[in-house]
Parts: sequence; C-alpha cells; structure tokens
Amino acid sequence: MISTKPYLVRAIFEWCVDQGFVPYLSVVVDSRTRVPREHVKDGQITLNIGPDATHQLMMGNEEITFQARFSGNAFPVAVPIDRVAAIFARENGQGMAFEIGATEDEEETAATEAPAAEPAGATEPVAAPPERPAGGRPHLTRIK
Repeated sequence: MISTKPYLVRAIFEWCVDQGFVPYLSVVVDSRTRVPREHVKDGQITLNIGPDATHQLMMGNEEITFQARFSGNAFPVAVPIDRVAAIFARENGQGMAFEIGATEDEEETAATEAPAAEPAGATEPVAAPPERPAGGRPHLTRIK
C-alpha cells in the first residue's frame, strides 16, 4: 500500500503556491539523498521548492526531484519521500511535519551498538517547546 505522505506533501505544496507562499521542504539527509553536502547542517537541509527556485520539479510517490541553484551553480536534487521531515510556507510556517524512520545504515549501527537495559517503566522527561521569538521570520522546530 502506498503511503499518504507523498499526497500530503503535494497538497501542502499546491496550497502554498495557490496562496502565493514559498514552499520549503525540510529533509533529513542520508546516503540516498542527493543534495549539495556543504549546505547540510546537523544532518538536515531546508530546500526552497517554489516554482521560481526549481526547474523540472517532479513530486512522485517515492522521490522528489528537481534542479536548483546553490551558490550560483546548478545542482540536480533527489530526495526520497521517506526522508522528508516537513513541508511548510516560508511566510507563516504553516505546513505539516512528518516522522522520519531510521535508515538501513542507522538500523545496522543501532543493532551492533546494543544500548544498556533500562528499568521497566523508565521514561525520559518531556521538555517544553521553546518559546517563539517575537517578530522575525517563522521557523519550524521539530520536537521528538
């Protein structure tokens, strides 16, 4: 069965464009993600996928592909749908965030590095979301 995620990403993209907003895509980068690595920070990259910033944008059920300029150089971008963390409007931050599953590489690493056993019923404290600064550009904060 095909995930609903690619359909939701396309719907939010279309809503952004219809409203005159610039759609941004937040991506958790892995070995299958083709983006300029010098622009990746903390394993993530945020991409402007608006019609004015991309060329040949294709939003499929498995992958989003397009060409964009980074520091003046054209670069072919390919993002697997399962690595999309969020799509949102730059102007107001409205959009949708998604959970990102572990990649095969991360699963193999986790399997070889067995964590210490925790007592039953142990939970991590839940931190309050950070306060949004007054004014300025909106931003998306992902809370796990």
